[in-house]
Amino acid sequence: DGPARVSCVSWSANSARFAVCTAERVVLLYDEQGERRDKFSTKPADPKHGRKSYVVKGMAFSPDSTKIAIGQTDNIVYVYRIGEEWGDKKVICNKFIQTSAVTYLLWPTENVIVFGLAEGKVRLANTKTNKSSTIYGTDSYVVSLTSNVSGKGILSGHADGTIIRFFFDDEGSGESQGKLVVHPCPPYALAWASNSIVAAGCDKKIVAYGKEGNVIQTFDYSWDSSEKEFTVAAASPGGQSIVIGSYDRLRVFNWSPRRGVWDEGKAKEIAHLYTITALAWKKDGSRIC
Repeated sequence: DGPARVSCVSWSANSARFAVCTAERVVLLYDEQGERRDKFSTKPADPKHGRKSYVVKGMAFSPDSTKIAIGQTDNIVYVYRIGEEWGDKKVICNKFIQTSAVTYLLWPTENVIVFGLAEGKVRLANTKTNKSSTIYGTDSYVVSLTSNVSGKGILSGHADGTIIRFFFDDEGSGESQGKLVVHPCPPYALAWASNSIVAAGCDKKIVAYGKEGNVIQTFDYSWDSSEKEFTVAAASPGGQSIVIGSYDRLRVFNWSPRRGVWDEGKAKEIAHLYTITALAWKKDGSRIC
């Protein structure tokens, strides 16, 4: 039956649970030792269309670790209350119907879910009021979303290469909002570290941008015939390291404060992993899955 594709992964903020959403649209819940303890099935927006009518494109734990948000291509975001104990009943506590497919999803702060749509909008769902609203609109499919370390700023990457920055609160940084830079290809791999923004995609180049979109560094792997496109990125919780996934390979970069640049660590080759579709860093920084 071929490789078992994973569509999304997420660590809970308290590091006690790790969620995996499979291609069968089932969420598996593991403890921090990696033992499977629970599972639940997701649901289509319209029951008459059946389970195969959608794909799960985004999944995130709530900051209090008791809920999971699921973003789907059948134009809906569901929030499940998963409880505090293994085996607690899973209950849908919010649903947010949209006008196009959900393509990416984050849960950066209490009651605030941020998600991107195929039609190019970046939207906010408030789990307290049960209402969703547009943060900003573009005309280009949202390929990636990430937040800064505090969760008070977000970046969106779009199919036309645009990277946009938005702050709920700039925390006195004075950094600009709006279009930050146009990356040479769709930035499917996008991470916001403490000192720079890192983007990568199908041109086999990893680019580190400064706080106002200037290029700090470019790592070019276009010469390497074994390298495939970069598909996903994750910054460590402290923002000092970044991992970028491609095909059978993870590339690790560590920030050098003394030199003000990224140092490339030893790439991790993992045979038969195939294209890496999802990455999540444990909130205490000790593990990446």
